[in-house]
Amino acid sequence: MRILLPIILFAVLLTSCRSTRKIQTAIVKKDSTQTSILSDLEKARLDSIAFIKENYAQLQARRINYTTFNAKLDVDYDDAAGNKLNLNAQIRLYKDSVIWASITAILGIEGLRVYITRDSVKILDKQSKVYLARSVAYLTEVTALPLTLSSLQDLLVGNPIFLDSTLHAYSKGPSTISLHGVTAFFKILFTISEQEKQLLSTKLDDLDETRNRTSFLSYAEYDAKTGTPFSQRRTISVSEKKKLNVELRFKQYAFNETLSFPFAIPKNYRRG
Repeated sequence: MRILLPIILFAVLLTSCRSTRKIQTAIVKKDSTQTSILSDLEKARLDSIAFIKENYAQLQARRINYTTFNAKLDVDYDDAAGNKLNLNAQIRLYKDSVIWASITAILGIEGLRVYITRDSVKILDKQSKVYLARSVAYLTEVTALPLTLSSLQDLLVGNPIFLDSTLHAYSKGPSTISLHGVTAFFKILFTISEQEKQLLSTKLDDLDETRNRTSFLSYAEYDAKTGTPFSQRRTISVSEKKKLNVELRFKQYAFNETLSFPFAIPKNYRRG
């Protein structure tokens, strides 16, 4: 089995419907009179490494750097339980410190206020007069993604999440480039526009096959009024035992303004 498995994997790679450039290990020929000569395969491997590094650097260079961020947006939400909600939200971020959100229904009545730090998630359910306090692990529980404060902030701002330098292959489509990698949790695929190098989508497939978790994030309607391209329309789809779909449509946004993060627990609220 140890011999057959890599052969099978290699055959699948060759017959893939998309042309994926994988980094290969070449054999370098040596003799007593000549220095090592790079084979064509080794040259292709080095070209692939350089191409991946260049596009990874381009993607990193387009990360939005900020101290604070605030926005107003419309949110469409539906899940496997049949819940379908159309909401308005205000969000405020202080980088690496806090996420504040106020969520209202169509009539403008505030339903939830949320305060997230590095180690906690606090929620005021203003309709039921309930106060919830959870650890930051609650983010993973409700989204089925291993989110932290930092990765959730990246998600809201529009930066790529779970991006690191362990990318090992690439493929090309019409006017797009896809970068392939593996993290501690996922097989991951970042697709960017070939010319602008803007993030178009991220696909995450769980390494744990028993969970069969797939997540897809898309980024569209880029706007550059602040000098840095910002995706004004996002979709987030998670499919596991539960399904979750969220669409975010940003109506207003701004960076590096002075913000407040009001969160007071009324005395008549009960703990949930």
